[in-house]
Amino acid sequence: MVAGHLREKKGYFYAVLNYTDAHGNRKTKWIATGLAVKGNKKRAEAFLQEQRRSFQEDVPITGDVLFADFMEQWLTVIKSSVAVTTFASYSNMVKKVIVPYFRERQIALQELSAKHIQDFYLKELERVSASSVIHYHANIHKALKYAVKLDLISSNPADKIERPKKERFMANFYDADEVNRLFEISKGTKLEIPILFGAFYGMRRSETLGMKWDAIDFERDTITIRHTLTTVALDGKRITVAEDRTKNKSSMRTLPLVPFVKERLLELKAEQEENRRLCGRSYVKDYTGYVCINEIGDIIKPNYVSCGFPKLLEEHGLRRVRYHDLRHSCASLLLANGVPMKQIQEWLGHSDFSTTANIYAHLEYSSKVISADAMLAGLGIGNRE
Repeated sequence: MVAGHLREKKGYFYAVLNYTDAHGNRKTKWIATGLAVKGNKKRAEAFLQEQRRSFQEDVPITGDVLFADFMEQWLTVIKSSVAVTTFASYSNMVKKVIVPYFRERQIALQELSAKHIQDFYLKELERVSASSVIHYHANIHKALKYAVKLDLISSNPADKIERPKKERFMANFYDADEVNRLFEISKGTKLEIPILFGAFYGMRRSETLGMKWDAIDFERDTITIRHTLTTVALDGKRITVAEDRTKNKSSMRTLPLVPFVKERLLELKAEQEENRRLCGRSYVKDYTGYVCINEIGDIIKPNYVSCGFPKLLEEHGLRRVRYHDLRHSCASLLLANGVPMKQIQEWLGHSDFSTTANIYAHLEYSSKVISADAMLAGLGIGNRE
């Protein structure tokens, strides 16, 4: 079994593996555990042992390798260079979709043509959306680009592919009455704070569950989004990943802590302190400092929010939407009340203006009313009434 040890970096554990490659050279490989240092030593040690047991040195890749095998080997190459959440996404697509299709057809890497790839996309479009196929394409293209870099193939056949056109996304959202009703029915439940953060601040699920008390300034009345928490499926296991990073640089933002949210958070903070006192040694210490925890201190899992949210709506007769649609509801309410699109981009933490505009342009009714009035005035027809 390969040697290894734990290292701490920026408040998180990393598994560091040491091994000798086929040429006798000593190598070191860092693997992010996604576990904060505080309270996670045993989990990190278990993660390290699992990595030591499952570690396989990269096998030299040759051009006559099957494309399916090459894709799996490519995963081992990129594993240490991308975030855990990103690797989990790549791994699931490659192992569950791409590899089974091409392994059945026994196509070698050097024999792979644009038509082979295009046929795969057409087959997949019979069961999944164009967006999913575009994600498959991104993985195949990156892997084949690496094959070109290694001189295993002379050109990238994925460059010749016609990617499917991505469907225009039409956001679903609640109006003001529905949002207020949602606030009422969720009060006192474990979903109250996730719903409050999602609908009022437009936070993503990972941002909501990653919110910590030290990111909330009750004196300056600010709330800063800078930490995320999510779970990913990797090699048949569910892994919780906590990171001091957001989806993109713009997602790390500071928003005003408004009075009604501040009041509820202060109440919740007091409740958690009392729960910790009552539970004593039984209280879960792993997630001390997080806002969204249950009565015994355990974190509220992402899957609980995604599954519990629609159940809450059904129980109270509210129209079914996804939890992420609360973010869209936030944007639509901002637009309806005259907030400029640029400010909405900053509120939601989109990386660029075009993302906001593409999603919500069809809702920007107020600007169209102004344009209509300007046309009426210009033509001397009078007002719209």
